[in-house]
Amino acid sequence: MPSKPMAASNYAAQKTIMEAQNQPSDKTIKHIYLTFDDGPLKGTANCIAICEREKVAASFFEIGLHQSRSSKGRGLYEHIKSNNTLFSLSNHSFSHAAGNYLWFYQHPDSATLDFLKGKAVLAPTNNLVRFPGNNTWDTKNAKKASWLAKPLAHKMDSLGWDVIGWDMEWRFNKNRKPAQSPEAIVLLVDSLFANNQTKTKNHLVILMHDHMFATSDDSIKLAKMVGLLKKRKYYRFDKITQYPGLKNALN
Repeated sequence: MPSKPMAASNYAAQKTIMEAQNQPSDKTIKHIYLTFDDGPLKGTANCIAICEREKVAASFFEIGLHQSRSSKGRGLYEHIKSNNTLFSLSNHSFSHAAGNYLWFYQHPDSATLDFLKGKAVLAPTNNLVRFPGNNTWDTKNAKKASWLAKPLAHKMDSLGWDVIGWDMEWRFNKNRKPAQSPEAIVLLVDSLFANNQTKTKNHLVILMHDHMFATSDDSIKLAKMVGLLKKRKYYRFDKITQYPGLKNALN
């Protein structure tokens, strides 16, 4: 005797169960944090537009001087702050060490004042900072600092700030354009996750610079990289304010 057709309600329930079984669990999800440094700059608008079009979270570590020196820069800054569903904005100092990194880190009191000035200009709603030109970490769980940056990291910690570094960088060449292909970046992401080579397991922070994506040809590379990562069902994009082990509750 032929079997009776499945009722519509039972079919829908069975389909929901099957779809749920194909979804990654919390333990298998890999969290990706797209972070863009040094804006607002030429290129920031493309980074914003691509992330909004692709509906992926991203985090912008901004320089106070860049925000304050032009109306266009302030407009980009306001755009980032207004879309707090997708974006977070954090302090990358006021002057970016004025290009003199050695002096900057040898004078941690002056560097601290520079970050305080950046905070006053940028008015971030979180206590995250990123050091200029130096991959330093100081959160509850992630610690990494060179001998040069360690005194400043201690001062940031005493002020209750989290210092955020990165797990990998999409580098730029002498022309300030992406030095690696989107495919190479995605393969590196896959490798770092597979080999547990991130600061926090299943969490990966990518450093990029806004100026890398100033032209349409280069911004296409960013869009392609994001699109390739989105195809991995276990990858999820988060704001850096959602990174585990931060010292303070964040907005």
